[in-house]
Amino acid sequence: MFNSLSDRLTATFKNLRGKGKLTEADIDATVREIRRALLDADVAVPVVREFTAHVKKRALGAEVSEALNPGQQIVKIVNEELVGILGGQTRRINMAKTGPTIIMLAGLQGAGKTTLAGKLSHWLKKQGHTPMLVASDLQRPNAVNQLKVVGERAGVPVYAPHPGVTSEFDTPTGDPVQVARDGVAEARAKLHDVVIVDTAGRLGVDAELMAQARNIRDAINPNEVLFVIDAMIGQDAVNTANAFNEGVDFTGVVLSKLDGDARGGAALSVASVTGKPIMFASTGENVTDFEQFHPDRMASRILDMGDVLSLIEQAEQTWDKAEADRMAKKFVDQEDFTFEDFLAQMQQIRKMGSMKKMLMMMPGAAQIRQQLENFDEKEIDRVEAIVRSMTPHERVAPKIINGSRRARIAKGAGVTVSEVNQLMERFSQAQKMMKKLASGNMAGMPGGMQMPGMAAAGGAARKNKGKANKNKKGRSGNPAKRAAQEAAAAAKPAATGSAFGQQNQDFKMDDMNLPKGFEKFLK
Repeated sequence: MFNSLSDRLTATFKNLRGKGKLTEADIDATVREIRRALLDADVAVPVVREFTAHVKKRALGAEVSEALNPGQQIVKIVNEELVGILGGQTRRINMAKTGPTIIMLAGLQGAGKTTLAGKLSHWLKKQGHTPMLVASDLQRPNAVNQLKVVGERAGVPVYAPHPGVTSEFDTPTGDPVQVARDGVAEARAKLHDVVIVDTAGRLGVDAELMAQARNIRDAINPNEVLFVIDAMIGQDAVNTANAFNEGVDFTGVVLSKLDGDARGGAALSVASVTGKPIMFASTGENVTDFEQFHPDRMASRILDMGDVLSLIEQAEQTWDKAEADRMAKKFVDQEDFTFEDFLAQMQQIRKMGSMKKMLMMMPGAAQIRQQLENFDEKEIDRVEAIVRSMTPHERVAPKIINGSRRARIAKGAGVTVSEVNQLMERFSQAQKMMKKLASGNMAGMPGGMQMPGMAAAGGAARKNKGKANKNKKGRSGNPAKRAAQEAAAAAKPAATGSAFGQQNQDFKMDDMNLPKGFEKFLK
């Protein structure tokens, strides 16, 4: 959604790199580019003016002039100001102290309220709650049926006593206010701790819509009123948000369709204009494409600094601890990395969601955005098909996979032999890398990485080895002379010195009382 804004800001900050001191002209030019980037991203004009004024005031102050790296200090200021217009701190749901927590959804028709009701209920269920959905949208055709389908996907019950209308020619019947009131009573009776009430919307803001939403709010007295807004509607987002804030007095904002390709800057203006925080964001079509909104993390994404914390949280939620412990033990024991391990790790990653989305959370992802956009998620399916076409023995002993076996694997996976060869080559490189990591030898890794002190230690070892080879006398070709040399070598005491002095000749491994299996590390 914010790719264009991110690219513009990143390009602006590149011009500040390497400058030991920033003049007022440099700061003016930077602020001017930031203003253009925000306006091009459809951020509301009053918000842009306030934002750039704060940035310029701080940039001309002592915190930049006295900084060792003024360019990085400007980025820090912009990041903090972005966090400010996005709401400042993460806002969580205010849960009721007694009885069910009541959450009411409001917004225009087409904003994605019904779909979001299912996503929110699924998210709450994963948090350990027992939510229930209430179908109070009796106006939009098939809205009740849609909520039932969404609830089924989320694994959450739906209270829908009235079928609603099934086509645009039907006259709406039933009282949505009564349905909402009865739904809350039903949830309380069945001991659900969260109730999510889906309400009707209109194609535009009107008095009837506001009156109905206000009546539902007065009837159920919700703990949270969430305003669902389409992040792609442009500048009208601010006007709509202001109208709903005056009419319903919502407590938080939910951004839907945040995965779209529109500029989306107007959605960033909502929190600053209304003073109400953005609480959640919908990032896709699946019921799992839903996340808590963190202003600081979103600001980091916009500035291409990544969102590693969200990535870690996703891993913690989906990663199998037993599998992780197994792999850690295998890594420590320096056992071979097999295709069985590769398949298990790939399945763990698949649980975390879209590979493309995960990679976009990494710092500097904007620099390879084109490659990420061209990344084919089905490539993972093809790799998995190749591995599953192998026999169990081939997975643990890939060296036995010859030409005929590769042809059979390719046929079973529905791919070409060259694709199997490419996977085998990449897997072989991964095996070598894992062995180097396990042994602590990082030589030959990308970038020439080595453990601290390894370069010096390795150089000394090579030097000593060269001296030893130089001083070592070769064995004679004369059988009698060679026999005399070997007898003299056998009679000479073995050099068993160490860094701490002469070793005890009576040393025995059994006397060390080492843990079982530890002896292989001393070979």
